[in-house]
Amino acid sequence: MKAISRRSMVKLSMLGSIAGALGFSSSFGKALAIMPTPSETEGPFYPVNDQRDKDADLTQVDGHAGIARGQHIIVSGQVTDIAGNPIDKVLLDIWQADTNGRYRHPHDPNTAKLDENFQGWAIIRSGTNGLFRFKTVMPGAYPASSTWIRPPHIHFKISRQGYRALTTQMYFPNEALNQTDLLLRNKSAAEQSVMIAQKVNQQGNLPIYEYNIVLDLLHK
Repeated sequence: MKAISRRSMVKLSMLGSIAGALGFSSSFGKALAIMPTPSETEGPFYPVNDQRDKDADLTQVDGHAGIARGQHIIVSGQVTDIAGNPIDKVLLDIWQADTNGRYRHPHDPNTAKLDENFQGWAIIRSGTNGLFRFKTVMPGAYPASSTWIRPPHIHFKISRQGYRALTTQMYFPNEALNQTDLLLRNKSAAEQSVMIAQKVNQQGNLPIYEYNIVLDLLHK
């Protein structure tokens, strides 16, 4: 094993003291690695018409016999604070386009056909250990302007008493449109890395994506 010099030991000791002074309860390395999930614009298509069905399965609408078209997926993750502590009972307000790239919004100018069997909007809460999970479809890309095609993404509004409210967008890995998206490109490489979900498993024909959310404390 390579010996650590006395100078390196002194530096590590000083950095550890700084971390302690900042109040991190987890290990120093873990504390440094956790950054709050970056915020992002809400966009123009937050739902404006209330609906009865806002549960965690967006692939079926209560009272409809059919199911949503497109690739069904699972999104799961954990909500924590910047020290890595899980946060339960977090309110997650989730909305997205259907597989055709169309929102359930009266002012969406996209001419693509709306999938009436896609719920489009969910409001759920994180459970024990900050865990959450929902079933949806892979959202379609859609034109934001004549020169800008938005990649597949899911919108989130996240809130919990004592924490800074967060509005953000989750992206998918290996999407070519990520490289040209005006919003995502405006983020640093580190910010992009935590805004892009990771495919972690497959449940039958359902890909499972992991998307973890880190909330900052509400500073007075």
